[in-house]
Amino acid sequence: MIRVVLPHHLRTLAKVTGDVQLEIEGEVTQRSVLDALEARYPMLMGTIRDHATGQRRPFLRFFACEQDWSHESPDAPLPESVASGKEPLFIIGAIAGG
Repeated sequence: MIRVVLPHHLRTLAKVTGDVQLEIEGEVTQRSVLDALEARYPMLMGTIRDHATGQRRPFLRFFACEQDWSHESPDAPLPESVASGKEPLFIIGAIAGG
């Protein structure tokens, strides 16, 4: 069982409070986590990844074990501490401006 921490606006859309817990079959990657998340909460489809390309939305970032995984391959294995549920995968809304 892995844990995912969503930003407030996505928690509201999915109607969840706190961390989301997901069961992942096979290797734990960004793609497998997002596939499981969208399968369980279909209202999130298209909010984290683009419908057509499957790429991460520009103002969302992925963090695991205090490291930015946003530009890593979606099929790269996430750290063991995330895969084991010890540490969560954070999906964070980025802020732009100046």
